[in-house]
Order: sequence, then structure tokens, then C-alpha cells
Amino acid sequence: MYKRILLKISGEALGGKENAIDPCRVEHVVNQLVALHKHGLDIAVVVGGGNFWRGRQGTNMNRVTADHMGMIATVMNALALQDAIEKKGVDTRVQTALNIPAVAEPFILRKALRHFEEKRIVIFACGTGNPYFSTDSGAALRAAEIKADILLMAKNIDGLYDSDPKKNKNAKKLDFASYREVLDKRLQLMDLTAITMCMENNIPILAFGLNDGDNLTRAALGEKVGTKIGN
Repeated sequence: MYKRILLKISGEALGGKENAIDPCRVEHVVNQLVALHKHGLDIAVVVGGGNFWRGRQGTNMNRVTADHMGMIATVMNALALQDAIEKKGVDTRVQTALNIPAVAEPFILRKALRHFEEKRIVIFACGTGNPYFSTDSGAALRAAEIKADILLMAKNIDGLYDSDPKKNKNAKKLDFASYREVLDKRLQLMDLTAITMCMENNIPILAFGLNDGDNLTRAALGEKVGTKIGN
């Protein structure tokens, strides 16, 4: 079992076909986070915003403007998670890389570490706070800053494959891959900046299927789930 985990979850994992936020999907994630909290883990979450806004969505919008809109979308997801977690009796704090003091704390590392000491779940929003960087990069950065034991990458498939399983029916699921293999083969896990940051800081990554039962709980407790990426 790990002591401190960082979960990277996409916005799409929280959204449905008709609603940007699907209460059933949120409940599925939150139930597992609360279960892990009872095990005594320090829990951090980085959430994406793709259920509200993704890229420039086919427009010719300025990239910086579009990226800032995406950061704001992550705040909505973070607040939804916070509300659902606290309804189950677990103290939670949202910290944002953009300064939005009316709704959340600004990201301050020492305060985040203090929240772990107080047994709170911490949700990081707004990625790195900079355009041109994905929330994957934000997850890698926060994992390095808080010295997470592992970065859990929740995916819509059960792990990492040696090629795209949607395009290649013979694609094979990997139990383990090195950072270098992921980079050289450009396997679809995280963006290259995020992978490089994890490699340079020796942060192991575990890619697993979020929708498969209680995989999040099992992954955080050290059971064999998904694909491990490391040195």
C-alpha cells in the first residue's frame, strides 16, 4: 500500500452523454476515494476539464484564451468532487493554480502538505496555471512537488498497450513499460512533457481502467492492476 497517491482523472470520466457532470460517475469515483481515505492514505487529485471544454473545439480561438477556458473548466469539476466527498464526511480542499480566492485556495505547497497532515483530500485544479501545458503535465508537476509515491492515471481502458487497441485488434496489454519505451514508441499514456517529468523525478505511474469495478481502490492498495511505468 502506498502512503501518498496522486490520482489524475479526466473530465470525461465525470461526465455523461447528456450532462457535463454525471452524478453516478462522480459517485463511483468518490466512493473509492473515501474508502482509500479510511485506509489512511494521503490523497491528492488532479482533474481535467474535457467534459466542459476541450482545446479550441474546432474554432480559431487564440490558444492562450482556449487554454485558460480549459483551466476554468477543471475548477468546476474540482468543486463537484469536493462537494460529493464532503457529503460523505471527509474534509476536502480545492487548490487552484489560477488565483480564484472566492471559490478555492491558491496552490501553496506548504498548505497542501498541511492538509495531508490534517487528513484532508486535496484536489488540484487549473493544471499548471500556464497555457500550452496539459493537465497531465499538471499532474506530474504536483506529484513531484508533494513527493507522491505513485501517480495513478485513470484511463478508459484497462492499461497501456503496445499499440492503439482501437486501431490494432492484435495490440497487447503491457504489465510493465519503462519511461523510455513510452517516450520512444509514443505510447498513448500521457503527453511527452508529463512522462519526461516523471522520469526525471523517478515518479512511478500506474495506468488502469477506472470503470472496471473498484480498480482505483485496488491500484492504490498495491494490487496488480493495469500497467506500471517506471525505470
